Amino acid sequence: MERDDKRAIGLFDSGVGGLTVAHAIRQLMPSESLIYFGDTAHLPYGDKSAESIISYSRRITSFLIDKGAKMVLIACNSASASAFPLLKEEFGDTIFLMDVIEPVVDYVAAGKYSKVGVIGTNRTITSGTYEKRFSEKSPSTKVVSMATPLFVPMIEEGFIFDDVSNAILRAYLSGPQFDTIEAMVLGCTHYPIIRQQIARIFNFNLEVIDSARIVALALKRELEERGLANRNGNPDDIFYVSDYTPYFSRIARMFFESDINLEKAAIWS
Repeated sequence: MERDDKRAIGLFDSGVGGLTVAHAIRQLMPSESLIYFGDTAHLPYGDKSAESIISYSRRITSFLIDKGAKMVLIACNSASASAFPLLKEEFGDTIFLMDVIEPVVDYVAAGKYSKVGVIGTNRTITSGTYEKRFSEKSPSTKVVSMATPLFVPMIEEGFIFDDVSNAILRAYLSGPQFDTIEAMVLGCTHYPIIRQQIARIFNFNLEVIDSARIVALALKRELEERGLANRNGNPDDIFYVSDYTPYFSRIARMFFESDINLEKAAIWS
C-alpha cells in the first residue's frame, strides 16, 4: 500500500501572484499542506536582473528545503525563466523542483494553436523562454510576445476591476499585433487575478489560458507519479513574506476564505 507523504509543498513568488497557483493546488489537492514564500521585499521580480533573481531564488529554495518541503514549485514566471535551470543543477539531487512555464507550453502544444499571444514581465519576455520552448514543443505555432510591466505593480497595489486597471489593460492589449491570435498565455502568475478583464478586452473571443490551474494539474500528476502525494490528511498551511504588505494579507484571505498563518521571514538579514 502506498504511504501518503504528509510533508508540505513548497512554492514561492515575488508577491501575491503565486497565490493563484496555491489556490489552484488547494482546490485540486485539498489534503496537501503548503509552505508559501512571497518575496515582497523585492517585488516585482520582472524589473530585476537575472543575477538578482537567481540569488533570491537560491536563498528562498534553501529556506523552503530547511522548512521541510517535499518539493519546490517556482510559482513565478520571471524566476522560472531566469533561475530554474540553475536551481535544478544546484538542488535537483536533493529535492524535486518544478517551474510554471513548461506545463503551460505543453498545454498550448497539445491544443495545436496556430497563433498565440504571450504577456508577462520584462524579465520573462526578454528572456525569450516562451519562444524557445514553443519552438521545441510546437514549432508550427506563431508566438507574439509583449512585456506588460505595469500589470504586477497595478495588481500588488490593488488596482483591479476599476477604471485605472481597465485603462492600463487597453493601452497594452489593444494593438494590432494580437489580431488573429487564438489564445493568450498569461505569462505571469499574477495575471490570473485579472483574467476576466483581459478576456473582456478581446470580447471573450479567445482562450485566456489560466496558468495557475494548468500548473496545479501538472503538479498533481508529478506528485502521484513520484509517490509524493498526500491523499488523506488535514492541510496545515503557512505563508511567509519577506516584508509585510496589507494587500498580501487581504488577497490571501480572499483566496483561502479565512485568516491565514502568516509570518515574516527575515531571510535577507
